[in-house]
Amino acid sequence: MPRPPRLIIATRNAHKTAEIRAMIGDHFEVLDVTALPECPQIEETGTTFLTNARLKAEGVSCHIGGWVLADDSGLEVDALGGAPGVWSSSFGGEEGNHARNNTRLLDDMAGQAERRARFRCTMVLARDGHEQAHFSGTVEGRIGEAPRGDHGFGYDPLFIPDGYAQTFAELGDEVKNTLSHRFRALSQVIDFLNQHSEI
Repeated sequence: MPRPPRLIIATRNAHKTAEIRAMIGDHFEVLDVTALPECPQIEETGTTFLTNARLKAEGVSCHIGGWVLADDSGLEVDALGGAPGVWSSSFGGEEGNHARNNTRLLDDMAGQAERRARFRCTMVLARDGHEQAHFSGTVEGRIGEAPRGDHGFGYDPLFIPDGYAQTFAELGDEVKNTLSHRFRALSQVIDFLNQHSEI
């Protein structure tokens, strides 16, 4: 059986890599930059999801052959004017501290009747240091009053997707991975890659 083609995910976030690997299945060999010590750390200096995804995809693909996929994603809350947006992972004041991010979000939402929100994911595919295509996916929902559930990561304990009474953290990966913003963007990525025989 031939070896599946390799897809490098431009992240050091093990949760993100695991989600993408679970969604892709056996179509590709999914690795991230933790397995590639020659890859530099790419600073996310952009003010949009697309800019940050492009920086990561092009930056890593300058050093690694083949397809590189990067995503930038976050939570947009209507009552907060779209915040935390591209600053979702550091909203609480410390990069990657999910508990602090959730605490600040609940504090900022205290007393708010309008709780509409969405997760947005933008993905960029690059080769040889150049973007080849980009894709976007969203999932609409609302912010709960308190954290619920033990699955997922980030804002999953607070986000209730449309059509459900449970948070992403209560629904678990099996359900989340069929309707999430990342799934919707990644489905477009897979379609694109399948149409390019050179992979």
